[in-house]
Amino acid sequence: MQIQIQEPRNSSSFALFNLGFRPFFLFGAISALLLMLIWLIMLSTGQASQSYYQLSYIWHGHEMLFGYTVAIIAGFLLTAVKNWTSQQTPHGSWLAIIFAVWVAGRILPFTALPPLVIAATDMLFLPLVIVGIGIPIVRSGNHRNLMFMAILSVMTLANGLMHAQILGYTENTMLQGMQLQLGLVILIIMILGGRVIPFFTERALGNFTARKYTWLEYMTPAVTVAWLVSHFAGYLQLAGIMAALAAASQFLRLYGWFHPRLLRNPLLWILQLAYLFIPLGFALYAASAFTGISPYLATHAFAAGAIGSITIGMMARVSLGHTGRPLKLTNWVKVGFGFMIVSGLIRSLLPLAPDLYVPALHASALFWMIAWMLFLIPYTPVLLQPRLDGQYG
Repeated sequence: MQIQIQEPRNSSSFALFNLGFRPFFLFGAISALLLMLIWLIMLSTGQASQSYYQLSYIWHGHEMLFGYTVAIIAGFLLTAVKNWTSQQTPHGSWLAIIFAVWVAGRILPFTALPPLVIAATDMLFLPLVIVGIGIPIVRSGNHRNLMFMAILSVMTLANGLMHAQILGYTENTMLQGMQLQLGLVILIIMILGGRVIPFFTERALGNFTARKYTWLEYMTPAVTVAWLVSHFAGYLQLAGIMAALAAASQFLRLYGWFHPRLLRNPLLWILQLAYLFIPLGFALYAASAFTGISPYLATHAFAAGAIGSITIGMMARVSLGHTGRPLKLTNWVKVGFGFMIVSGLIRSLLPLAPDLYVPALHASALFWMIAWMLFLIPYTPVLLQPRLDGQYG
């Protein structure tokens, strides 16, 4: 099957579906804000159930991983693959269809439609993204990027594990699905981060070359995959050892990308500071495997810390670069970066202060929402309006 995608020469004043990052960054950010707001309302009112996902915390976990996070990953890949392969990725009506399926997956769980229809709709999104990036990857012969199709395929499996238990086909696979998805998100952030963070840093600083070691670039994904496999195989001490190695390798990578001058550029320091949550998460996981600390410290270092901070930083940089705008931020967005980092730190360390759990949880959620509001105010018109240079995209 071949899908012919021809790019228009000129862009209209409404550019939302010109390239993948536009709809998924904009509505991914909106969903990040609304999901947290709805979650806070559920907590405050004591609402423990949700129509399709049954329990409100299951809905919250699913939507943060398979709603907001997957939207940002999809937007990034549907944009980056075009650059990597020099082949057109979905735009216009084809992109709008993929986006509509994502939106339906967020809304239908609150309707009275049959559960199987709800599950099938939500499950359809990732395969459409795989097709959307797969056609240009295969056409270009760029086999290096086939791994993203493989990762998204396993993400589809992780989503299926959640829906299978909800539909009554399996038992005790919902939590496994969420844990697998979190690990896969960290893996894909690690791969993409290794490509774009040093690249962005070198471009911005000019006379700086990031240090990259071939052995380290092979070791880092290998120990990350070994950690994920040993965790799901139940070898928790082995997983702890792999996590410790992953923490060390991730920190060494980040050290090689660092230069003091990047601290003057918030588009750079937000990404590097955000990436620190990944070795922190692995270190906390290793500590939980050999001590009595809660494993949820690592979970939220990854989820609230790494995912939240890296996505907002990446979206800020990519949105400016791909709309032909100067790589400069407003002061409000810089403040938003700070709120996101603090939100991640509070959420990551909550289990260490059980007496402060409820107020700290609300503070972390509030800072998260403020960060996304400060992002959306300047970036909504950026994502809706055409490129400043008149090019399509």
